[in-house]
Amino acid sequence: MTGVLRRGRASLAFGFFAQGVAFALLVTRIPAIQDRYGVSDALLPVFLAAVPVLAGVGSVVTGRLVKRIPPSSVLRWSQPVVLLALLGVGAGERMVVLGVSLAAFGLAVGALDASMNMLGVSLQRSYGRSIMLGFHAAYSLGGIVGASLAWVGAYGELALFVSYLPVVGVLLPAALVGSRWYVDGGGQDSGGGAGGGEAGGVAFRALLPLCLVMTFAYIGDATVSNWSAKYLQDVLGSSEQLATVPYNVYMITTLVGRAVGDFGVRRFGAVRVVRGGAVVAAVGFAVVAGAPGAWVGMVGFTLLGLGLCVLVPQTFAAGGRLFPGASDAAVARLNVFNYVGFLIGSPLVGALGDAWSYRGAMLVPMVLVLVTLVYARSFDAQPDRYGGGHERPRTADVGRGSNGL
Repeated sequence: MTGVLRRGRASLAFGFFAQGVAFALLVTRIPAIQDRYGVSDALLPVFLAAVPVLAGVGSVVTGRLVKRIPPSSVLRWSQPVVLLALLGVGAGERMVVLGVSLAAFGLAVGALDASMNMLGVSLQRSYGRSIMLGFHAAYSLGGIVGASLAWVGAYGELALFVSYLPVVGVLLPAALVGSRWYVDGGGQDSGGGAGGGEAGGVAFRALLPLCLVMTFAYIGDATVSNWSAKYLQDVLGSSEQLATVPYNVYMITTLVGRAVGDFGVRRFGAVRVVRGGAVVAAVGFAVVAGAPGAWVGMVGFTLLGLGLCVLVPQTFAAGGRLFPGASDAAVARLNVFNYVGFLIGSPLVGALGDAWSYRGAMLVPMVLVLVTLVYARSFDAQPDRYGGGHERPRTADVGRGSNGL
């Protein structure tokens, strides 16, 4: 059984890594995609907003699908669709091809994100200790690799298809082979958790604090992703070259924070780690808002990576603990608020920056992240006391591996 869990953990970590690579390759080449298809500046936000909206739909559909088929099956087939849709974006020339490819990408990403985190939550329960941050660290590593590959493609002036094809050619067969060792848990089996409700159900009122934390975390993440370069250059007066650094620093510190975060959860518990992350992130936004120059601003973005990185993985884990008999449904619902935060974050900061000031706009995600402190008790290790690493592994929850073990 230990071998089954280890193989399941390694294969799932690779799935997170592959998703990080694919998503980074898409979002970092948006200017090249716009040029290839002749998408106007007015139409581009419509295409970009459609991806998270459809991803939310994919997550909801996945929540229903896993009542009939195991999450491993959803993950096994959604990941190739994501990679092939990415290839479609690079291969097409007509606007309709871009629309279809992005629609397939969005729907598949929603299913992929939801099913990956379902398997991660069930594996953590079976391990009996915190391992969820490690999966998201693999995603962060994939994002760094994907962004680096995108830079190579842009620097070499490679066509999108030429840039994407080798990556898809490597990741697609590897993901299919790795999917043989996915391990399904018991996310839809037994009675409701601490939130009450009927057997196997998810009471939205009990899940609402975690949904808000998920939304606020992604508002913060979207702020860094979409506005760090502009903020450093236009507000803090950096060079164009230096303005590209904050996001890379953010991704690296996110990777570092997630790589060591599980040890923190085992040592101090999820509540303290989440509180610490929220405080560090809020300090990061405060430093960015008050920075007198570019280098101080860089310190703020570094703190943001270290603070925000723990919130999302721990939110999924807390949802699984709150509803141990319906963790798949809880994860699917939480995952929708990932996209809600992403959709809100960038327009919110942009509107506040134009109407007020970009320094002032940075204080809004700071306040929202601090609201996490109000809901920190929702991350307590209940009803399963494994947040500090004290619960015994529940091997009965492992159920079956997707390879029939």
